[in-house]
Amino acid sequence: MKYLGLILCLALLLSCKQNKILQSPDGQIQTTIQLINGKLSYQVVKGEEVLIQTSTLGFKLKEYGDIVDGFTLINRSKNELNETWTAVWGPKKENVNHYQEAKLELQHKTSGLFINVIFRNFNDGVAFRYEFPKQDGLDEFTIMAELSEFAIVGNPKTWWIMADFDTYEKLYNETPLSDAKWVNTPVTMRTNSGLHISLHEAALSNYSGMTLKLKEKGRKNTYVSELVPWADGTKVKAKAGLKTPWRTITISDNAAQLVESNMIVNLNEPSKIDDISWIEPMKYVGVWWGMHIGTETWVEGKRHGATTENTMRYIDFASENNIQGLVVEGWNAGWDKWGAKDAFDHVTPAKDYDLKKVAAYAKDKGVELIMHHETGGDAIGYEALMDSAFSLCQHLGIKALKTGYAGGIYPRGEHHHGQYMVEHYQKVVETAAQYGIMINAHEPIKATGKRRTWPNMMTREGVRGMEWNAWSDGNPPSHTVTIPFTRMLGGPVDYTPGTFDMMLKNFEKERVAWNADDISQTRTHTTLAKQLALYVILYSPMQMASDVVDNYIDHPAFQFIANANIDYDETKVLNAEVGQYITTARRSGKNWLIGSATNEEARTLSITLDFLDKDTEYEATIYADKEGIDWLNNPEQYTISKKMVKRGDKLELKLAAGGGQAIAITKSH
Repeated sequence: MKYLGLILCLALLLSCKQNKILQSPDGQIQTTIQLINGKLSYQVVKGEEVLIQTSTLGFKLKEYGDIVDGFTLINRSKNELNETWTAVWGPKKENVNHYQEAKLELQHKTSGLFINVIFRNFNDGVAFRYEFPKQDGLDEFTIMAELSEFAIVGNPKTWWIMADFDTYEKLYNETPLSDAKWVNTPVTMRTNSGLHISLHEAALSNYSGMTLKLKEKGRKNTYVSELVPWADGTKVKAKAGLKTPWRTITISDNAAQLVESNMIVNLNEPSKIDDISWIEPMKYVGVWWGMHIGTETWVEGKRHGATTENTMRYIDFASENNIQGLVVEGWNAGWDKWGAKDAFDHVTPAKDYDLKKVAAYAKDKGVELIMHHETGGDAIGYEALMDSAFSLCQHLGIKALKTGYAGGIYPRGEHHHGQYMVEHYQKVVETAAQYGIMINAHEPIKATGKRRTWPNMMTREGVRGMEWNAWSDGNPPSHTVTIPFTRMLGGPVDYTPGTFDMMLKNFEKERVAWNADDISQTRTHTTLAKQLALYVILYSPMQMASDVVDNYIDHPAFQFIANANIDYDETKVLNAEVGQYITTARRSGKNWLIGSATNEEARTLSITLDFLDKDTEYEATIYADKEGIDWLNNPEQYTISKKMVKRGDKLELKLAAGGGQAIAITKSH
């Protein structure tokens, strides 16, 4: 009996210790959750390497003060989920959602508030969130600050953009973490051992967007949540029952695994749309690029792009070239009042644009007309007219919509990334679902995996995209091979690749500067082959071919885009280094598309086709940089070659500086 009692005591001690440590399903990632002297903290370890040192959790509430110490544990529970769910669209249809979960039910001594904290450990990272359960005495409350810490060990190399409450359209910096003092998320790091970490958030709803700011005092290289404020300075206006977004720490052994992680989308709820038959990926072109390069205008007049005649010409091109959709910007009245309150009504066409005729023509040609709703930031005005505008789309058979919020937000003082606009963007997506409309949002709130819950939220901008090449110093070659490891970790990106006129010379005489003093040196900073590669790498289920269609007509390289099936079933990253290069392979049915791209450095990459079906012969059509060229010199020169390939074959991909390679692999008949 004496030994039995000792064994029971030891078992109890071990179980208590184990209860504090949450492991990933494969046992490689451990999160230690501690409650010491009433203060809640956590620590994250992968293998033998500590990644996140002891980091405290808590809030500052307007009505209750600091909610940091004085916690008492009421209950602790553990749970495990291992499920496979099917996405409506790619980049990967079948997704495994496997995690270990710990839920701590706490009471704060001073305020008496009950607060829950939930941690989940996946094989590819850690996530946590807070809950303010419904309870006596708690109705509405105000969050003045969220005090979640991320105490990073060491000073890892970091890829980041400066925090901004209204835009993510910035070039990425590559510095030590200590120089990344205030950042938007996702922010990505590489430790000395080669592990990759990305901090972000998932399932952002009814809350403000999160930036991360290095603490000035205390432990070095410790980020703390800095929420985007309301106009009155408060951060979140909340009600009992609030669940915060998940705070995510994606962890991978290498850069390729970081891109392949599904953790952020897994942290979102299953689809709330019952009938998904109308939600379909599509390629599209647009009456759009001409405005950016200055050959056309959004505003009515002699150079107006969105005329009935021009739009019908684009519809003809799309129909003849296997392009499913066409977006038309500048189709409606109000562009001459852009930026003013109530400038657009989203219903009245411009005088030279016959909306009904265009919609009927597109339907007859089998092309989806994508409506464009630019708000100029007038969220109030848009909400007032949303039902009538969406009803018009439904009446005309239009099921895809591009929204825009270029400008300061109405009501004035609110930010694009604050709670007011987070709730507005959500209202747009939910209302669109009621009308059977898919959304492509520009000037959006960050992507946080909401596409699982609302699969009509197809894609969004939220990045310094292609248009910057038309009227600024442009995007350097490293930019597009940084995006997959940063911005795209949140979800699909409407970067709009596909420009073929790199030097912007084909319509040089017609160009008029509109958004810059001098456009004589503007250009796209890639090779043409890299533009094709980016069509695969920069994933979007609504993927644009961005150039004016005149540059595509009878162009042999356009066949890669015309033949591409972007309704992907599977995605693999074959090799990758942040900001340097990436090779991505995506499967649709039996066929594969491969895109490989590099930064300013020329390089040769090797890939093995070990993902092809066994005992099957394929034909590979290869679009490559022509030997001797680079992004600065003769970037539009390329070669097209074909070869038969099979499972296990190795390919050498020779990429010019700023260049790329695109490969279409089709099953041989």
